Amino acid sequence: MDVAKVYISQVLCIGKDFEEDLEFLLHGISEFDLSGNQIASEILVHGQLAFPVAMADDKRTFLAASYYGLGRVIVVSHEQYLQREELAPFWNNAIHWLTKDRHGTIGILRRDDLKLFRDSGFKCEETDFRKDLSVFVGSAYNDKYADEIQDFVAEGGGLLIGGHAWYWAQQHNDQNPFTEFSGNKIINKMGLSLLSATIKGGVFKAPVPSKTVKDTYHFRHLLQRFAAHVTQGENLTQHEEQCLKRLGKDCAAFLKMNAHDCCPYNQVLSTLTNVLKRSGMPQVCDSCPVKSPKDHLLLSVGTEVYKVCHNPDSLMPYLIKRNPLLPVVYNYKIPLNVNTAEGEEWISTGLYLSPGMKTYMALPAQIVNKGWKVQIGCQTDHLQHEELKRAPKVHERFSVTTGMLLVWNLWGGLVYLVAPPKTQVGGLEVTVQIAVPAPYYKSGATTLADWSLRRTAPSPWAELEFQNIILTVYSDVIRTLDRPDLLAAFWDTIMRSIADLAAKPHTYARKERFVADVQISHGWMHAGYPVMMHKASAANLVNLEHAKSKGLWGSIHELGHNQQRAYWEFRPHTTECTCNLWSVYVHEEVLGINRAKAHSAITPDKRKNRLQEFVKEGKPLGKWEVWVALETYLQLQERFGWGAFKSVFAAYHTMNNFPKDNNGKMNLYAETFSRTVKMNLSGFFKAWSWPIERATEEKLSQLPPWTDHPMVKYG
Repeated sequence: MDVAKVYISQVLCIGKDFEEDLEFLLHGISEFDLSGNQIASEILVHGQLAFPVAMADDKRTFLAASYYGLGRVIVVSHEQYLQREELAPFWNNAIHWLTKDRHGTIGILRRDDLKLFRDSGFKCEETDFRKDLSVFVGSAYNDKYADEIQDFVAEGGGLLIGGHAWYWAQQHNDQNPFTEFSGNKIINKMGLSLLSATIKGGVFKAPVPSKTVKDTYHFRHLLQRFAAHVTQGENLTQHEEQCLKRLGKDCAAFLKMNAHDCCPYNQVLSTLTNVLKRSGMPQVCDSCPVKSPKDHLLLSVGTEVYKVCHNPDSLMPYLIKRNPLLPVVYNYKIPLNVNTAEGEEWISTGLYLSPGMKTYMALPAQIVNKGWKVQIGCQTDHLQHEELKRAPKVHERFSVTTGMLLVWNLWGGLVYLVAPPKTQVGGLEVTVQIAVPAPYYKSGATTLADWSLRRTAPSPWAELEFQNIILTVYSDVIRTLDRPDLLAAFWDTIMRSIADLAAKPHTYARKERFVADVQISHGWMHAGYPVMMHKASAANLVNLEHAKSKGLWGSIHELGHNQQRAYWEFRPHTTECTCNLWSVYVHEEVLGINRAKAHSAITPDKRKNRLQEFVKEGKPLGKWEVWVALETYLQLQERFGWGAFKSVFAAYHTMNNFPKDNNGKMNLYAETFSRTVKMNLSGFFKAWSWPIERATEEKLSQLPPWTDHPMVKYG
């Protein structure tokens, strides 16, 4: 490749507004019909000479173009769009733009793409990449000739490439799409990248070139304007201010390219470093939330700049203003005895790293390159709120690929080892060079004497690990906890009762986790591993008196979500319903709190009124959800007892080949419950508007019918 020619071409193109290019490409195009089930990737347009061509209604790009050296490139973020007859006029324009009216062969990698271009009158042939082509129509899933294709375009060739990155990212969630995805290995240098973010199909209006040039968001242009705003006091337009939050996300994504050998990358990194040193990063917290687009931007890029800049320690004072020195321990040894089942498992260490604090971990050879990871931070929710009380992402993971691993996190956090599924190791040991001790109690390992000292450990985060559950809370919540052993016994009873109702062994395959955070991704709490909750609720988890007298409805509700299984759940009807079976069961059977007092929504009056309203409306299945749906299950429980539910869940453990549709699943449930209680319940479920089929009724016809069920009086 003639580097001088590439440089001269780029210099000549600087200042282009791309209006002529857009007019050429969009000539005769009024819309892009992308309707259907295809899901495209968003394209990040980050080069000085790159520009968006077409966007979804939310202004995210699915079709983009760029100059690269003496050549040109167009990227479309789903390969199937290259075969759509509706888009043939655009592809005709695109090939002419890519060839710059030069006549030659259009080489097409995928046979499925050949017909559309051949029908448009181009000289086409199916071929792998060749240098003698005029335009190469390639694939984002094949980087065999990445370097050669880049040279080909730089020397004047045309490249049209299609594909998405989101599916690859889902299948390789521990890898970096910018650096590892095939398509990005080809197009990153050309100023375009495929993101893991998705764009659903639809019919999108073609942009108006003159308006697009004026109003379109452009990553590099807006970054330059923002830098001038911070460093020189230049005013931003209203449109530019509205785009700052998006710019922050794109900057954070762009920095993941880690292209330190690339001049444009280093220019962006240098610009963002200078911006952060001039403005500082917002010191976000619950009492000082981030709201403005500018602060959103700074918060988004601060973490990523810190991770990739050449001297992160010099940047640290501009990012974290208050970072007190905490007492540390040295060469702390952690025994490693792990036996995981289906899912990955966090292994608590009882250690914490302060913001920006680095430590080496000596790891046994038996877990190197075996899928293990080190995680710094317990707050794994990714936030996307307009008002932020912490940074969007505050945990970091490092793959265990060496026996001596350096780990850190700008935001600090508890230190975990993350064991992969179906892993069994024992008698191993991990040594942590330096870390801050955290308040950490583990049933069977921590004595009360140990705890009296350990609860004063300086980490702001604490963990209580019991037989089947681990509670992660702010340390001030547990400073006065004198008897963690009593709390452990309490939670052990709760977790055993949850297992009882689910008809599962008392020892969980993986301990449940709760993490209390200043802000979570959605809801007041949400299920998962870990269950996330707002820190305001954390004290209730460790307050025995409160839990026994007031209950723990919300917490058990989320643990109930974790017990739900698709084969006996009927989304969306029962999503927020069947989880409450565990709330009712635990409150009545463990806490001794009657269901009518456990939650205000299931007092006798509210149950009666809600049922009558449902009947009055004609018992529409569309409104059979949440509390209305729970009434069905409560009626079953009040007639047949909790033992029937345990037997039903046990029966499901022995089944396979479940129906996937709600109708089939509801009929299977009606049949299973009927056989469990040895009574034909089809009339009861039909009275609740369940779609009970004739075949199900025939299967149950030999059982005595439930003739006096609670719904009889409602017809």
